[in-house]
Amino acid sequence: MQYTKLGNSGIEVSKLCLGCMSFGDPASKMHAWTLNPEESEKIIKHALDLGINFFDTANGYSAGTSEEYLGRAIKNNVSRDKVVLASKVYFNEGHLSKAAINREIEGTLKRLGTDYLDLYIIHRFDYSTPIEETMEALNGLVKAGKVRALGASAMYGYQFYNMQLCARDNNLTPFVSMQNHYNPLYREDERELIPICRQMNVALTPYSPLASGRCARPGWEADTMRSKTDATAHGKYDSTEEQDKAISSRINELAGKYGTSMTAITFAWHFKKGIASPIVGATKEKYLDDAVAAFDVNLTDEDAAYIDELYVPHKIVGAL
Repeated sequence: MQYTKLGNSGIEVSKLCLGCMSFGDPASKMHAWTLNPEESEKIIKHALDLGINFFDTANGYSAGTSEEYLGRAIKNNVSRDKVVLASKVYFNEGHLSKAAINREIEGTLKRLGTDYLDLYIIHRFDYSTPIEETMEALNGLVKAGKVRALGASAMYGYQFYNMQLCARDNNLTPFVSMQNHYNPLYREDERELIPICRQMNVALTPYSPLASGRCARPGWEADTMRSKTDATAHGKYDSTEEQDKAISSRINELAGKYGTSMTAITFAWHFKKGIASPIVGATKEKYLDDAVAAFDVNLTDEDAAYIDELYVPHKIVGAL
């Protein structure tokens, strides 16, 4: 495993982050394919064995049971100070209002079984709450010792820039990470958001780095519960299937060239792009093994250009 700093925070994270949306009670009706506590702990333990110390969840994942399963697995397998726990706030009553943030952090900490969070991420931009109110509330959590660092996710570049300016101009805690939608099939944030993050030394920790598996297998669909029932993934990618399948085919071609998996090639592409720690969602141990194999792949500039060459503009997906 390789490690990097999370922006200007000084927090050291593995260059792969285990996304925990795959863990939780399916009875919550968020996803039908989430893993139970025992299955979740098995994946989390394997991640720890591979050297992954960075775990990402959210208050809304499977009605909070993702946080519960993660917290239980961490308590059973590793010292709290050896891991970096991230969770999110927004998809809740009040979105990013001061009252909502102060309420939701308490629920998150309780479900995770910890008295502090390493990284607290705003899940989206809140059009209904003044930026100053949100940034002051988040800063209050840092000052109180409930949160070590702040992150943001999935918004337009100008929105993120304005929030960072608010923090700077009012001596508040700025964001150190951005969890945006980014992969070889969706690169719209290269226009504005990613350059802003680079300018501000904000670490990139993208979600859906494999395009919901479409950069990890030769076929567009898979015979799995998730592939059959994940309406969100279908909404993200199926409308551009014809143009994007050619990119996926090139990833498969490079996997043959290097004698590795498409997953390894895709994560190697992310590292080539300077991504700090992409979010890996896994329901099987093998998926993590394939991701870690990316560290043994050194893509050339020509390889990356070969993947990038066929990309055409897409509709914005992620930012609201």
